[in-house]
Amino acid sequence: MLAMIAITSCKKDTRALNTDVAAVTTLTAPANAASYTLAPTTGPSIQFKWAASTTQDLVLYEVAFDKAGGDFSKPIYKVLSDGSGVQTQATITQKVLNTIASLAGVASLSTGSVKWAVIVSKATNAVVSKISNTIQLSRPAGFAVLPAALYLTGSATEQGTDVSKALPFKKVGDGIFELYTSLSPGSYSLVDNTTGTPNSYSIQNNTSVAAGGSTTVTGNKNVYRISIDLGNAAATITQIVSVGFFNAPDNKVYFELPYIGNSQWEIDNTTITIPKESYGLDSRYKYKFTVADAAGNQSVEWYGSINSDNSDPSTTTPASYYYMYPVDNSQFNYCFKVNPAYNGKIGNVNVNYSPGIPNYTNSITLK
Repeated sequence: MLAMIAITSCKKDTRALNTDVAAVTTLTAPANAASYTLAPTTGPSIQFKWAASTTQDLVLYEVAFDKAGGDFSKPIYKVLSDGSGVQTQATITQKVLNTIASLAGVASLSTGSVKWAVIVSKATNAVVSKISNTIQLSRPAGFAVLPAALYLTGSATEQGTDVSKALPFKKVGDGIFELYTSLSPGSYSLVDNTTGTPNSYSIQNNTSVAAGGSTTVTGNKNVYRISIDLGNAAATITQIVSVGFFNAPDNKVYFELPYIGNSQWEIDNTTITIPKESYGLDSRYKYKFTVADAAGNQSVEWYGSINSDNSDPSTTTPASYYYMYPVDNSQFNYCFKVNPAYNGKIGNVNVNYSPGIPNYTNSITLK
C-alpha cells in the first residue's frame, strides 16, 4: 500500500493549454472614414487604438490592412502593436501608411480607401476583429517603396542594353540618387536591380519619374548629371558643359579636362605649372564646372576642398585631402594645392565622379 501511495503521489498534474482567443470587438481610433493627407517624411505618426480582447493570459496584437473590398484573409500589410505586440495600440508612421496605400492600389497624387482591423493571437490561434474601419489616404507625388539601389541602362548609355552591365547611381539619400555620365542618341531607363525582373522607371519631360517606360535621347552626345528623387518622383537633368582647372593666383582657368567616360574627366601629358608670386610659389586650385539646364541656360558651379585653406600636399597626404565638395566662387578660399615637387613636370589631371568610390575626388599624377 505504501508503494502504491508513493507511485500515485509522483504523478504530475497536467492540463491542456487553453488556446481560445476572443476577437477584438471595438476599434477606437482612428474614427471610421478618417482622412489623412500623407507627408511621409515630415508628418507625425498616427496611433491606431482598440479595446482589449477578453482572452485570458497574454495575447499579441497586430493591425492588419487590406484593400477596400478585402476580407483580411490575405492582408496587404500587418503592423505589430506597440510594446512588441502586447499593447492595445500601434503607432504607425506616415511613411508606412504611404506604402500601405500604394499596396492597396492608391496611385501617387490620388486618394483612396484602406480597411484596417486587429488580429489577436495566442499560441497558434489567431482571429480577426469582428469589425473593421476604413481610412482615406491621400498620397503625395513619388514612390512609396524606395529601392536601395538604382541603375542606368539602354542604348543611349555608356554600357548599352545589357542590364547586367548597367551603370550604378550614387545613393545620396533615401530614394535620392545621382549619376554623372554621357548620353548618346537612343533610349534609356532606370532599374532597381541588374538581375531577375527589376522594377523600371523612366524620366518624363526632364522633370518627373514614372513607373516603367523609357526615355528617348536625340541630338549630340553630351555629359549630364542625372539627379533622381524617387520619394517625390522628381528628376533633374543637368548638362556638364565643361570642367575647368582654375588656378587661383592667376584667377583663370588654365585648361579644360575632356570627359573620358566612367564619370571621369582627364587631361593627359600636361605641364604642371605653379605660379611664382612675390611671396613664393602659390599652387592653389579648384574646379569650375559650367553647366546648363534643360532649357540650355548656362551657369557655373565651383568644386574644391572642404577646408578654406590647406597646406602643401606630399606623397603621404591622405586621399581625403583631394575629396571634392561644392564651394563658393572666391578666388583663394577652399582650394587644393599642388605638390611642390610636381612644378614644371608632365602629368595627368583627373576628376573622378564615379559612383562607386567613397567620395568624388581629383588627382594629379606624374608621367
